[in-house]
Amino acid sequence: MRNFAKMMGMAVLVAGLAACDGKTTDAPAADKAAAAATTTAPVSLLDGKVTFSLPQGMSDQSGKLGTQANNMHVYADSTGQKAVIVILGDNTTESLGTLTARLQDQQKARDTNLQVVTNKSIQVNGQTMQQYDSVITSAGQKAYSSIVLGKVDSHLLTLQITLPADNQQQAQADAEAIINTLKVQ
Repeated sequence: MRNFAKMMGMAVLVAGLAACDGKTTDAPAADKAAAAATTTAPVSLLDGKVTFSLPQGMSDQSGKLGTQANNMHVYADSTGQKAVIVILGDNTTESLGTLTARLQDQQKARDTNLQVVTNKSIQVNGQTMQQYDSVITSAGQKAYSSIVLGKVDSHLLTLQITLPADNQQQAQADAEAIINTLKVQ
């Protein structure tokens, strides 16, 4: 459980850094959404037992923040505002609901303005997982965070998608687009 807490702390740190970046791009949001919907990059982890697709513009940044040795994979765009973090931690006997409740308590302790958007069970290839979406604020910047927790091949899978929350509906749609490509065996 200590490793889970440490990895979630790292994930929240990366989300905070992405929210604090403050960089903007010149392309309109509609153009970005159309480009992201048409071009994706497949990702495969645990010898193909976990797969998902990244939108255009996101690439593997794992060597900068994590390594294969600690089972943390980081994918981000060039600005660092959009990130997907995958942590393959030790399995746990705790329920996904308990882990999500603990995660929510930790986020509330860090951000009194936390806005919980979704906390629900989802099905991914017949396996029950927990999806927890929130809007977090760091240094006055808002970020949309979508976290999927699940148990895969004796690992606790944590998939966190962090996007700018300037347009919350678009961020939510972009996060769902990534989650909809998630496959587990």
